[in-house]
Amino acid sequence: MSKPIYVLNGPNLNLLGQREPEVYGHATLEDVRNRVNTRAAQYELAIEFRQSNTEGELVDWIQEAGANAAGLIINAGAYTHTSVAILDALLATDVPCIEVHLSNVFQREEFRHHSYISVACVGVICGFGVKSYELAVEALAERLDAAES
Repeated sequence: MSKPIYVLNGPNLNLLGQREPEVYGHATLEDVRNRVNTRAAQYELAIEFRQSNTEGELVDWIQEAGANAAGLIINAGAYTHTSVAILDALLATDVPCIEVHLSNVFQREEFRHHSYISVACVGVICGFGVKSYELAVEALAERLDAAES
């Protein structure tokens, strides 16, 4: 099997299903993992799915993905809008990355309209709930397939 796709989740995503369900929905992080794994299986892709509330741990995992992954999907949570460290880690990798968000960040508070990490990503998917992750798996699978052709 080829290298896995890393799916990294940032702060507070461990509270999915409990935290602001009117914004993030009722799906838990385990539900997200299951749907990502199901979609990835359709493309014969392995998934390395992780969550951390700690910026440094996310940076470590991004660096690990740079060495061990075929691609990366990241929902950096609030770090999206604050973290130059995560941006720098993404820029240091040589794997395609897709930024995802459950909510449409452009319909929310003004500070959420800016993403530090978008410039290091091949695309951004937001506003479709858990489907955002599935769309990211699909887009990344197609991109990886095209790169191999």
